[in-house]
Amino acid sequence: MTYRVFVDGQEGTTGLQINDRLIRRGDIELLKIDPDKRKDINERRKLINAADIVFLCLPDDAARESAALAEGSRARLIDASTAHRTNEAWAYGFPELSREHREKIKHSFRVSVPGCYATGFISLLYPLVREGILPADYPVTCHAVSGYSGGGKKRIAEYASADPADESIKSPRFYALSLKHKHIPEMQKFTGLEQAPLFTPVIGPYYKGMTVAVPLYAELLQKMNSAEAVCGFFSSYYNGERFIKVHPFGSEGGAVDGFLSATGCNDTNVLEISVSGNEEHILLTARLDNLGKGASGAAVQCMNIMLGIDESAGLE
Repeated sequence: MTYRVFVDGQEGTTGLQINDRLIRRGDIELLKIDPDKRKDINERRKLINAADIVFLCLPDDAARESAALAEGSRARLIDASTAHRTNEAWAYGFPELSREHREKIKHSFRVSVPGCYATGFISLLYPLVREGILPADYPVTCHAVSGYSGGGKKRIAEYASADPADESIKSPRFYALSLKHKHIPEMQKFTGLEQAPLFTPVIGPYYKGMTVAVPLYAELLQKMNSAEAVCGFFSSYYNGERFIKVHPFGSEGGAVDGFLSATGCNDTNVLEISVSGNEEHILLTARLDNLGKGASGAAVQCMNIMLGIDESAGLE
């Protein structure tokens, strides 16, 4: 069977990646909009209504507009923007979290793709809070670094045109210094934390790849209070998930000479989890491609689930 797919926002970073993942698939017919009409509401409505699956790779307001254009149609929407991530009417597109998440995605007509940072953070915190290992009132801190492609076309252009002599842009740079990053609402909502995490993101001088790290005090955990036990818990929790890999305890998550690169999962839909630390302190780390499992790969994975086909189609 062939499915008709329209990528609304096909020229953006995520839209281009989704197109690249789908263009070689024999079961997908990609509907294309004339570049001169990409902001034409009537043309977009026509393509949305002609599609089985519509990916929204747009700024938030435009994504809401497209969702409204789909009302009354048979199109099933997958939104890669922030617009609907905490909307109860939309399924949250992280199937590995639980059987309930996967089933909701499968049967939903509206699915919101998690943010890239949120994907790493939630993969670490959701299981711990759900199983009562991490208290919901724990004051969580999270540090993360991402390649500059996560900033979209504007940020990519900034780095591409940077003066090679400009030392400031070669340095990792903290941002969202107000501690109000746009991913925080979903990070709190989908982990069950009672208060928002203190989240400090960093943009690195490389194209893509992401590491999300959460430090914990071992003595404040419940049921288990060692890094090795927590690592074993993650291995059991994500057992059988093809896109989540939990590194054995003591391996330091694939670190080389004591350094853990953020690029180790690039060009895959894999998210790697590692647990390290000592008797007092535990460090949880998630590594992923911010354009893969953090965006386009997750979107295509959700589409596969919605269509009832092999979840890994086009992703391996």
